[in-house]
Amino acid sequence: MTGVINTDNIFTINLEDFEEEVLQASYEKPILVDFWAAWCNPCLFIAPILTDVINAYNGDILLAKLEVDAGKNMKLAGRYQVRGFPTIILFESGSEVERFSSARPKAYIEEFIESNSRLLRRS
Repeated sequence: MTGVINTDNIFTINLEDFEEEVLQASYEKPILVDFWAAWCNPCLFIAPILTDVINAYNGDILLAKLEVDAGKNMKLAGRYQVRGFPTIILFESGSEVERFSSARPKAYIEEFIESNSRLLRRS
């Protein structure tokens, strides 16, 4: 997939591994899921910003990239009622905590994480 680098903190997911890689894993660490598409310019704009933010947390929060046009991934977009791209959803303890849509600046994303993550506050 274009622009996606798999690291310990940032990884690609799909419909088949969503349950394990996001829902189950979010009991241990907060996970942002980036619902994106290769044709979406705001998605391409926010990608390096998300990478910078996630890397600054040194593994305390993870980023899962879900390309909605790959395989059966659009079913997940439907399940979570994603209406526009990018949509970034914060998952903790197996559930959605909060979300935002559209490209946003780094400071907005940092504040979004800090004000919504309960797991980060406990660490």
